Amino acid sequence: MKPSLRGVLFASSIGSALEWYDFYLYSIASAIVFNHLFFPSLSPVLGTIASFATMGVGFIARPFGGVIFGHLGDRLGRKPVLIATLILVGGGTTLIGLLPTYSQIGMWAPLMLLILRLAQGLGTGAEYGGSIIMAVEYAPARRRGLFASGPAMGVSIGNLLAFGSFALVSFLWKQELLQWAWRIPFLLSFLVVLLGIYVRRRVAETPAFESISKKGEIRRLPLLAAFRENKRSLLIVIFAQMGQNGMAYMFNVFGLSYVANQLRVPRNDALLALLCATIIQIFTIVGVSVLSDRIGRRPVYIGAALFTALMAFPFFWLLGSGHLILIYLGFALASGIGYAGMLGTQPAFFVELFGPATRFSGFAVAREIGTLIGGAPVPAVSVMLVAWMGGQPWAVAWYIVVLCLITAVTIFLSPETYRRELGVSVPDGDDRSAQLSSTLREAR
Repeated sequence: MKPSLRGVLFASSIGSALEWYDFYLYSIASAIVFNHLFFPSLSPVLGTIASFATMGVGFIARPFGGVIFGHLGDRLGRKPVLIATLILVGGGTTLIGLLPTYSQIGMWAPLMLLILRLAQGLGTGAEYGGSIIMAVEYAPARRRGLFASGPAMGVSIGNLLAFGSFALVSFLWKQELLQWAWRIPFLLSFLVVLLGIYVRRRVAETPAFESISKKGEIRRLPLLAAFRENKRSLLIVIFAQMGQNGMAYMFNVFGLSYVANQLRVPRNDALLALLCATIIQIFTIVGVSVLSDRIGRRPVYIGAALFTALMAFPFFWLLGSGHLILIYLGFALASGIGYAGMLGTQPAFFVELFGPATRFSGFAVAREIGTLIGGAPVPAVSVMLVAWMGGQPWAVAWYIVVLCLITAVTIFLSPETYRRELGVSVPDGDDRSAQLSSTLREAR
């Protein structure tokens, strides 16, 4: 691997890890401490729902972040946007660590928390897509899935760092967690942002963007061009991620809350179960990404979605057993393999659906709309379903099945993309001609 490629892969992966450390940190705190710190006047169930609702507000901001930063990414380049989003999300996280709580300033505390969550959402709306685009636009043609797995692994690594920091703080300062110790992981984000900026400043702009810039092919309104030329691709991205994005918050946020609050499993044991599943995710992501480079994105993606749907009921059976080993197994299978299988296949597939001039806008906006629909409601809706079912999780299991089947059907109806030429725009309906052209070029 050339040094420049190695540097790009590192920058896209570590940048994504740092960004998602910030985002998941909020999710964990929503499940464990924010209901006590910012919504203490509500009942435990309502406090948890309110805490998850503030988390969901970030999802509302994410499509707007996708529009704003996606437009800038297609107009000004990938690199400056990725630095800006890192500062926005990391700065918001650091400030959350400095917030006074409800007991100190009353209703101003949850309001300020809400505002900072909106800032996080704006930045995250373009960060992940931009990291993937940077990795894929540098990647060799037959290794795009592997390169795109770098930012996908960054999601799991960021998740791992977030869970690890909270688990360590909970272990070292168990009695002080709700007093001041919860702030430590948030304040550490400041150092994380400095490292991320340093790494990303050293990476050059992508060859694909440099090419369209030199040719004068930059669109004045790239998102409108994407809606005009790639309606089908936009819809695919929106619905294909329903299972993946829903499961990110089903297992990592609701699952943590359900195990700790409903099943009364010690908080540290619940965090460790998720930590183990997250480590497994990293290996799964690499494996499925390499497989998708060999046999295509569609069969791997569909297989992972169906596996997750099949795990819906066994997941809750394993959790409900009360045995720690079986709880670990449930998270390992559902999150470590099923969810990660979708996550690892998705990035290159989504990038390949768009041409270089509209790629950032189309990918970022469609992905965040899908996240808003499929991911944002999951923790709060799941808590309400469990409350409605008298503490039983079976309605949530059906919720998992529905989301994963939507993904599987969408991918089944989608074109295969792993042999597409990345620098060529393929409008809706032109897949066969584009694939034929690519095959002829390879034959020559």
